[in-house]
Amino acid sequence: MEKLIGLKKVKTAVFISGTGSNLRNLIKFAKIKMSPISVDLIISNTCKAKGLRFADEFKIKKKIFDLRNNEKNILSLLKKEKIKLICLAGFMKILSNDFIKKFDGKIINIHPSLLPKYKGLNTHSRAINNKDKFTGCSVHYVTARLDSGKVILKSIIKILAKDTATTLAKKVLIQEHKLYPAAIMKIFN
Repeated sequence: MEKLIGLKKVKTAVFISGTGSNLRNLIKFAKIKMSPISVDLIISNTCKAKGLRFADEFKIKKKIFDLRNNEKNILSLLKKEKIKLICLAGFMKILSNDFIKKFDGKIINIHPSLLPKYKGLNTHSRAINNKDKFTGCSVHYVTARLDSGKVILKSIIKILAKDTATTLAKKVLIQEHKLYPAAIMKIFN
């Protein structure tokens, strides 16, 4: 990732599918002076994503795309908006290899496990069922292989005997909100 030049922030798009808590966190992070990014575009694959409300709240351009046959339109919009970084934040669709190649090395994702463990879905219940002592979250570069890109940063938390998939999800989410900005700072420093 190129170094930050002067005070110019890197124009960033955040892709979401759900509640948008990581999106909201990234928007707040982008507003602090030392942040290397600005959130300039929010893209969702569904109009039902509750996180889209943050586009209105923070006056950020948003676009909803059905991903089937629309990646060219998304790439065109990203180019028009001069987007240099994509942050996936609860984006529940897999981008095509072609899309990833066109944005090679400039797409990052937050995942609720200690990668390479538990790629994909249901990470918390899988960790509990396997009697793991620890779990956490990882920020990684997006590649053509699901949740397999180089890990930028991880955050580890202890799994308690009383934890359920729901309680674990809540604890991991708190860590995600700290880890994503830290990983972005690491990329640009």
